[in-house]
Amino acid sequence: MPSEQDIYEEHVLDHYEDPYHRGQCETATHAEEGNNPLCGDEIRVELNLDDDGKIREAWFEGKGCVISQASASMLMEKIEGMTLDELKEFSATEMLELFGPQLTPNRQKCCLLSWRVVQRAMHSPVDDDDDSVTFGGPSLGEES
Repeated sequence: MPSEQDIYEEHVLDHYEDPYHRGQCETATHAEEGNNPLCGDEIRVELNLDDDGKIREAWFEGKGCVISQASASMLMEKIEGMTLDELKEFSATEMLELFGPQLTPNRQKCCLLSWRVVQRAMHSPVDDDDDSVTFGGPSLGEES
């Protein structure tokens, strides 16, 4: 099992201290957010997809442990330029390999949070015309 020191290798700390595309994407076409309720990590991903389904820009915001935030930065850098088909094929195993250091199962959840959010974000277009808040449940008119 890796030591805590092994987990925080230089490239992990570099992504944590100087993250790639942390902030908002001014031209986001797709967005999603998620959290890990067990530890409190939170990630929001915003993507700008071109008309051919290629990722022009990938941005994230969030809070949480070094692993969740560094892995989000690594993922944003990795997926820019990918097509949606390539992104759909990018597996959880590949995400763990991208991160680098071997993680315990509980810490893998921290690493995979941004990957899960990205997988949902590609199916979550941003509607610029709709400022209403939705809660995911049925509307009053849909209830029986």
